[in-house]
Parts: sequence; C-alpha cells; structure tokens
Amino acid sequence: MRLLSLLVAALLLSACAHQPPRNPLATWVPSANADARRPVLVVLHYTEQDSVERSLDTLRTANSGGRVSAHYLIGKHGERYQLVSDLDRAWHAGAGRWGAITDVNSASIGIELDNNGREPFAEPLIESLLVLLEDLRTRWRIAPENVIGHSDLAPTRKIDPGVHFPWRRLAEHGYGVWPQDGTPPAPPGFDALQALRTLGYSTDDLDATARAFRLRFRAQATGALDDEDRRILYALVQGWTIPAIHQAAPARD
Repeated sequence: MRLLSLLVAALLLSACAHQPPRNPLATWVPSANADARRPVLVVLHYTEQDSVERSLDTLRTANSGGRVSAHYLIGKHGERYQLVSDLDRAWHAGAGRWGAITDVNSASIGIELDNNGREPFAEPLIESLLVLLEDLRTRWRIAPENVIGHSDLAPTRKIDPGVHFPWRRLAEHGYGVWPQDGTPPAPPGFDALQALRTLGYSTDDLDATARAFRLRFRAQATGALDDEDRRILYALVQGWTIPAIHQAAPARD
C-alpha cells in the first residue's frame, strides 16, 4: 500500500508539473480565450568560438560575462541543437532595443551560428538556418522584417553576425529585408534618423547605429552615413525591397 501511495503521489506531481501556474490567492475559473505567449523577433548571433562543442558548453554554463544561452545553435555542418524551449526566455540578447521592444529576450528567439566572425558562413549552416527560419515563421508567424542581427538591437556593444553574414540571401528566401537594386537617391530633406527609427534602430548613439546599419546592408563596419546609406534607407522605408524568390530547403533527417 505504501508503494502504491508513493506511485499515486508521483503521478499527481507529474500531472501538476504540466499544469499552468495558478495563483492560490484567487479561484481558478479557466477560460479558453487564451494562447501561449508568442515570440515576435528572431535574433541571429555568431558564436565567435572555435567549435560547436565549445559553444554548447558555453550556452549551458557561462562565459566571461556570466551565464548565457540561446534557443538554438546551428553547427558548421548544419546540425541543429535546441537548448531552450521557444516558449521560454533565453539569455541571448542582453541590453538593447528594437523599435518599441526594450526587453528583447522576452520577445525573441535567439539563434547562435557556429562561426568565428572572421570567415564566411559554411554553406550547410546557412541551408540549415533557412530550414529553421521557415519552421519558426510558420509556427510563430514572425514577420520577415523581424529577423534581425544582434548588432541591430545592440549597436553600441555588438557586431554579430558580422560582415560575412549573407543578409541578401536570407531576404531572397523571405527572412529579413534587402533594398532593391537601382532605386533612386533619397530626396532632399530626407530624414535618415527617422528612417532608422522606423526600421527599428535606436538612434541614441548615431555613430554606433550607423556602423550597425552598414554592417548589415553594406558589409562595412566604419564611416558615417553617406548618400548610399540614405538611398538604402529611403528604399527600405518606401517598401522597395527585393521579393522572396526562393523557398527554404525541405527539412532533412
């Protein structure tokens, strides 16, 4: 009987573990008019480490700045690892903002990419990322423009995923945005700062934001905004972006 009681107690505890938290100060009267909280951003990072094994260890323990994690890690050969549930808050973004979102960790899915920041991203990694992005877009209805880089939301601190990341290719598959070629220059009086804010960038430190913008759209890390940057900004806020011309590759075993 004691064994049976322990078994029943264990089953009850197991069942409770899968129930939503309930406040004991109120009577539970459940409503069906609810669903899970949804992430609205995908943030891309590079690991800046020398192996996927090392990155797996870091993302489950700590680095020099303390504990860090991400929802997914993709290796150079395309292997995908999930470390945190999509519904949970991973510690990947840190301080920063995108548009009105100031607690990015609470609103996003973080994807770490196995790359040291000094060389092109491996082709199997990018193919695998496209598969994962299609899955996330389908399940969470994340808008294409809400696939961003760590440097976009934290321009004063971060440069990843860096100058080698193929943002145009992602846009061709429907993730992120990229300006059309040959669009006209920005008109006289065009407000580049307001355009940056419209896209989601913070302009508290314009030099840092200009650097982040150039990293993404011109693969350059330095320099103030110039006429070409203004042309790109004008195209983006006008919606003159390249259409998705490819579909993500089918998932592979």
